[in-house]
Amino acid sequence: MTVCTRRWGAAFGLSLLTAGCTAVPQSGGEVGEPAPPTFSTIGLENVMGQTAHALEAQFGEPDLDIREGAARKLQFASQVCVLDAYLYPPERGGEPVVSYVDARLPDGRDVDRASCAAALTRRQEAR
Repeated sequence: MTVCTRRWGAAFGLSLLTAGCTAVPQSGGEVGEPAPPTFSTIGLENVMGQTAHALEAQFGEPDLDIREGAARKLQFASQVCVLDAYLYPPERGGEPVVSYVDARLPDGRDVDRASCAAALTRRQEAR
C-alpha cells in the first residue's frame, strides 16, 4: 500500500466519521432549533389560551406560581394529579395565556392532561 493510498483511505474514513455528526435541519426550522411540541388539546379547551385569572377561577389558588421574565408557570395539585400550565404573552402583547400544559401523577408518572384538568375542576367544586 502506497503512502498516497493510505492518505486517501484515511481521508475517506474521516469524512465518513464526520458525516454522521452533521446536523440536519428539522422541517420548518433552522439547525439547532427544537421542533415545537405537538400534543392533543382535546379536552383542554377550558385551559389552553386562558389567562391566570381564568385558571384560578376554574381550579382555585395555584399551589405554585413561578414567574420568569414575561413567562409564568402555574401549578395546581391534588391527590389525583399535578397540572402545570405555562403562560406566555401573545405575539402582539397583552396578558399571558396558557400555551402549554403538562400533567403527571403525584408520583411523577405521566397522566392524561385533559383527565387531570377535569379532576382539578372537581377539586375546586368540592371546596
